[in-house]
Amino acid sequence: MKEKKKKKKTHVPLRMNLLFISVFFLFSILILRLGIVQIVQGNHYEAEVSRTENVKSHNGTPPRGKIYDRYRNVIVDNVPLNAITYTRTQTTKPKNMLKVAKSLAELIDMDTGKITDRDRKDFWLLSYPDKAEKLVSKEEIKRLEDDEDLSEDKRNKKIYEMQLERITDQDINSFSEKEEEVLAIFREFNTGYALSPQIIKNKDVSMEEMARVSERLSEMPGVNVTTDWERKYVNDSTLRTILGRVSTSQQGLPSELVKEYKAQGYALNDRVGTSYFESEYENVLKGQKEEIEFITKNGSVLDTQLVSEGHSGKDVVLTIDLQLQKEIEKIVEEELSKQASKYWESPFLDRAFVVMMDPHTGEILSMVGKKYGKNTDGQTELQDYALGTYTSEYGVGSAVKGATVLTGYMTGALNVGDALYDEPINIKDTPEKRSWFNYSKYFTDVEALEISSNGFMFKTAIKIANATYRPNQPMDIDVKAFDTMRNYYSQFGLGVKTGVDLPGEVVGLKGTERIPGKLLDFAIGQYDLYTPMQLVQYASTIANGGYRMEPHIMKEIREPSQEREKVGPLLLENESQVLNRIDATEREIQQVQRGFYRVAHGSHGTATIFKNAPYDAAAKSGTAEAFYYSPEEKRQYQTYNTTLIGYAPYDNPEIAFSVVLPYSHQNKDPYVNKTIAKRVMDKYFELKKQYDKEGYFNSSTEEEVRNADQLENTDDQGTLEE
Repeated sequence: MKEKKKKKKTHVPLRMNLLFISVFFLFSILILRLGIVQIVQGNHYEAEVSRTENVKSHNGTPPRGKIYDRYRNVIVDNVPLNAITYTRTQTTKPKNMLKVAKSLAELIDMDTGKITDRDRKDFWLLSYPDKAEKLVSKEEIKRLEDDEDLSEDKRNKKIYEMQLERITDQDINSFSEKEEEVLAIFREFNTGYALSPQIIKNKDVSMEEMARVSERLSEMPGVNVTTDWERKYVNDSTLRTILGRVSTSQQGLPSELVKEYKAQGYALNDRVGTSYFESEYENVLKGQKEEIEFITKNGSVLDTQLVSEGHSGKDVVLTIDLQLQKEIEKIVEEELSKQASKYWESPFLDRAFVVMMDPHTGEILSMVGKKYGKNTDGQTELQDYALGTYTSEYGVGSAVKGATVLTGYMTGALNVGDALYDEPINIKDTPEKRSWFNYSKYFTDVEALEISSNGFMFKTAIKIANATYRPNQPMDIDVKAFDTMRNYYSQFGLGVKTGVDLPGEVVGLKGTERIPGKLLDFAIGQYDLYTPMQLVQYASTIANGGYRMEPHIMKEIREPSQEREKVGPLLLENESQVLNRIDATEREIQQVQRGFYRVAHGSHGTATIFKNAPYDAAAKSGTAEAFYYSPEEKRQYQTYNTTLIGYAPYDNPEIAFSVVLPYSHQNKDPYVNKTIAKRVMDKYFELKKQYDKEGYFNSSTEEEVRNADQLENTDDQGTLEE
């Protein structure tokens, strides 16, 4: 009996020990798991809680920054618009959105032009769920359910696709006018992100519509009335191709740049600069949305908190002189249209370019391009083509001879004051090459520039190529001379990118043949092609004593102003950039400057239009053989380009210019390049006097906006971005 009691007592503690060990083991696992959750995976779960319970959203549509000219005339502004928006939550169901869309359609007129057939099919499925269900039979659904390779999501997607395929044209074309408006609104409801306001209508929203919607906001969850903006270009034809475009809220991000912009925090429906200046300075001009934190639970919004306030984009001041730009555009339009109408002289003349730049800073005061093109009605009209000043290239002729002479100096082929014999050049198996005049004579470097001697330039190129010329014999040249001359030309900006702060700049076009005749052509600007922007950089390099300045049109960045009559505080001033200094000596550069002066003032000068001007100008003209391709006739015609570069005043240059007229004439040169150059330089100095008289250069007025009242009170000053 005692033995049985003893055995029983020893058995109970064993069970207790096993129980304690089991409990201890389970608690150990629990503690270990808690440790993993809190320590190892704590950040992950904390982020998950934050993501699901606290959602940040960037709201509002802050205006883009304004764009001014150098004297603070408004070029691009924003116009306020009435707008209606919709914001859905994370749990908003399509049927609830449809109900709100129907209510809103009773209060506003909605454009239905953007509705697609796919939109109609989706809307039909939502509007007629009973009919939609019958589009796929139970047998078909059963077969899909029996397919073990299909997950539930894939099965539902397959059913949805089958329904879309079976909706008939009659079904989607049966909507009434009012149903179409509901569909258009519902379509916009679905384009935005959850908790992010989506603009439903901001075009032609009347005050009556705003009032009707405001009165019934409580009946339409997510709908709101607010103020939006639209880009306004004060002078639509002025610099239009340079300023670029801004997308609308319906267009949103460009499809090819969606990933790039989303990585920067943009929403799909955000408006961005899509081309040229608006695109190049997107990060400056874009506004900053206000940041809101939504406190949510199970997708429902419990509370909101303002994280940071929104603000307008930064304002940008351009180097462009708006009044000068408009005056030069007028001059180019007048002279181009006048000459283009003389079909027997200029059958292919359809464009012209002028660029004006400060040779010491690289600031572009004007960049004008005009070109005949077809409008939306198919009518031919003169259109803005300012972007062609740096995106299109042409043969420029003798305008490059200053670079040829300086290349001769820099390679040791020439010395200052050298004279070379101008004569027809006859190389075996090569067409004869000669000057435009019919006599042979020795010319010094300065005389050669004045009279535009081809022979002098030919002989210089032959020396650079270490060749010997013998009439009617083959000529053996060092083909590296092409690279040598191009390398030296590039020091002036010819054949390389100028660095202008706009996208899409081209480097020009280089000839590929390396034969003696082409080297001679190169020396007189008849081989490689250059842009008008490269020409003005080249002219500036000679004008300022050999420094290649980087051209730019952005002058300043400023904070948005709180006062309409003044610009905001200065944030950044664009400093002038010297890209390089040519390898020539001061004496060598001055010799070419003298040659350019003689072009404008000498008895044999080819641009003596400046001879009696109230300012001392230096210049170099050019004529190049060219080819015009007719897309209608699918054939090529031989023609001529004419150019003119220069600067003034000669002793202390403050403005450099380039004029390019592609396809200017056939046989008789009408000298339109010279007429345009003289008129634009006269206008520059005329406006300078006017500005001085009106106090434009007075430091006390540096912050004043000059045409704010004019812009506000004039209806036809500009056009809105569409």
